[in-house]
Amino acid sequence: MGQESEEIDIIGLSFRLAESVSRLLAHARRFFYEVVLSSYACPRCGGKLAMLRDGRCRCTACGRDLDPTVAFQRCSACGGMPVLRISRYRCRACGADIQSRFLFDGLVFDAEYFRQKMAESRHRKCDKREQVRKMLAESRSSPVSPPPADLEAIPGLLDALNGLTVGVDVAAWLPLCKGFDLNRYQRHVQGYLSDVELGFDDIPPLGQDTRLDRIWRFIAIIFLAHAGQVIIEQEGQRILVRQNEANREGQGIPG
Repeated sequence: MGQESEEIDIIGLSFRLAESVSRLLAHARRFFYEVVLSSYACPRCGGKLAMLRDGRCRCTACGRDLDPTVAFQRCSACGGMPVLRISRYRCRACGADIQSRFLFDGLVFDAEYFRQKMAESRHRKCDKREQVRKMLAESRSSPVSPPPADLEAIPGLLDALNGLTVGVDVAAWLPLCKGFDLNRYQRHVQGYLSDVELGFDDIPPLGQDTRLDRIWRFIAIIFLAHAGQVIIEQEGQRILVRQNEANREGQGIPG
């Protein structure tokens, strides 16, 4: 049936074609700039000019950078000098658009214009952040000032408090403090707590002396409640303890 037709690698051929076109454009760009700059010289020293990029050339002798359109081209309508406005040239005198003959196929941009616009954009963002900060500060509620506690509002409260503070026998408390490890008891209590309320007596004892152990467990719970780690509530004769959810999730009020 004859020779089998070879498969054509269309993708490979496309890439090779694109590379060839790219090299051709680069060669044409260099040739174009060499031609258009060949009849001009550096205004300062008369040296040869070489193109750096679209809209910018440099003298190979003194190193001066200049825009060839602004330096050598003039307005065809009035003979005025071109000036770059954003991305096109205009006559400084009459305002007419000037088509640069020193551009191959690219656009030239006014770098100072874009620097100014970027600075203005950053300034607007800073102003907006400051406005949002002030708005949030104004929307905050004023500090809460609770009224002073009225100890006489509850009958018998003052007498009960006086009974706790007057005539304390320090020597009687020394046996209770001996061998008491607060951190150990706090860890023991926290190991049984969760978001669900737990009765104080449902927490197992840690030591052999049940009476002394009950006192130490209660002291540990009081310290934990003072630190905001647990919440204590009373239901009749029962003491209920649960974990402070706000403290556990890091959502408590800052100190």
